[in-house]
Amino acid sequence: MEDEKVFIAELLNPKTRETAFKQLVAQYGRPLYNHVRSIVLNHDDTDDVLQNTFIKIFRNLENFKGESKLFSWMYRIATNEAITFISQRAKKQGLSTEAAQQKVILNLKADDYFEGDALQLKLQQAIAILPEKQQLVFKMKYFEDLKYEEISEILGTSVGALKASYHHAVKKIEEYIVNN
Repeated sequence: MEDEKVFIAELLNPKTRETAFKQLVAQYGRPLYNHVRSIVLNHDDTDDVLQNTFIKIFRNLENFKGESKLFSWMYRIATNEAITFISQRAKKQGLSTEAAQQKVILNLKADDYFEGDALQLKLQQAIAILPEKQQLVFKMKYFEDLKYEEISEILGTSVGALKASYHHAVKKIEEYIVNN
């Protein structure tokens, strides 16, 4: 934790800010990309959301109070940016968020960066029918292998509620895959 405080001080110091921010992007760029990609699904959209995420992080560093880990704070920003992006995309298309996500899933096969097979595509379809919170919890736990405590910090929800959400999500996904 001391190292993080030193790093945050470097991020806030005008003399070291640029170098420290480059280090932050290098260290967290890939994990944040994977996180955002699991939510928005499309590579190009992920790049856009990730760029907006890092802009927000850079502009709001002085507002970081240190009440959570830097990692959790950045993931919360990335999550919110991804959810906002999905909502705005759905609104532009005149669709519900769920319908817009289903449309993206149908286009996944054409995405050069999608490396999944038919089962992976079916899993994405099953995830898309889940309520938003269950989607987030499932993706963070299943794809990113985050601990419940980390997810709790990111989403601001109790560990018990997260475990229940994950359990319900798994059951719904299993049911979808068996029935479709």
